Amino acid sequence: MPSSRNTGKTLFELENFMLIKTDRDGFTHPVPSEITPQSVYGGRRDLIKLMAGGVAGAALASWASRDAQAQSTPKPGKLAALPGRKSNLSGAVTMEKLTDYKDASSYNNFYEFGTDKADPAKNAHTLKTTPWTVEVEGLVKKPAKYTLEDLLKLSPQEERIYRLRCVEGWSMVIPWVGYSLSELIKKVEPTGSAKFVEFVTLADPKTMPFVGSSILDWPYVEGLRLDEAMHPLTLLSFGMYGEVLPNQNGAPVRLVMPWKYGFKSAKSLVKIRFTDKPPATAWNKAAANEYGFYSNVNPTVDHPRWSQATERRIGEDGLFAKKRKTLMFNGYEAQVGQLYAGMDLKKLF
Repeated sequence: MPSSRNTGKTLFELENFMLIKTDRDGFTHPVPSEITPQSVYGGRRDLIKLMAGGVAGAALASWASRDAQAQSTPKPGKLAALPGRKSNLSGAVTMEKLTDYKDASSYNNFYEFGTDKADPAKNAHTLKTTPWTVEVEGLVKKPAKYTLEDLLKLSPQEERIYRLRCVEGWSMVIPWVGYSLSELIKKVEPTGSAKFVEFVTLADPKTMPFVGSSILDWPYVEGLRLDEAMHPLTLLSFGMYGEVLPNQNGAPVRLVMPWKYGFKSAKSLVKIRFTDKPPATAWNKAAANEYGFYSNVNPTVDHPRWSQATERRIGEDGLFAKKRKTLMFNGYEAQVGQLYAGMDLKKLF
């Protein structure tokens, strides 16, 4: 479907270029109507070991029970338990029906492990999530390298039940576990010249079989304005469904921004860099006319090849069911709309 925006310009004023696309190059996403559901965190050091082994057990029971506010989300019993206390943040808990864990953990986009929806669950067992470090650098007063254990204990874990909207026209409802990214940002103290935050993901061809392919420039890079990164709904996530993240969902640590299309929530983070200029992000570099820097969910701005006005909820809406309407900012307009006051959201898409 033709776009209503000026596709010759983006935030970065990139030059136009032509991309030759095939059915297997990663650019040709399925038309939303063709997408069908597939049936398919005392002892923190011990926790890290359990996370590495991918098991949950009695060793965590006494630790988990200390958090009296822990949510009652049913746990799949697949990986180590990671309870999160109830969040009182506005917008942090939608009351919509949760997507089944089996769907959320088997219907994924994670191109480092393949371009088909089932590829990440099939191939991501090769990912090594321990030891793991995240380096914070750039325009900050306190640059640091954090181990996964450092990050887990930096702030109390919360459960946030967010809607997830993919740019491809499908959606889920997922109970994430983590804390606001702003907690980490406050620790490193950005300088006055820091305006943007760049997120760099792991790119290890030994454990990620599709790294090195021509689909994207590697490593996968995403970015936010500093005020977007500081928004309390921007989540640094370590788990989902009360357990640590499955590899295919971005283990061991990822971003979640519920008002943006899913590809903005970078997985398997290894570096966070503060800059004074907008980062060149992976999908924006690959196809600037299709994937803007902001990529806020906006039902009034179509993707050049399909409408964004509606969506299909994975696991609920069948192939021939009437699609549900997509909400502005994915339903988080009351919380985040002020970030974009006065902006032309069709030009700065």
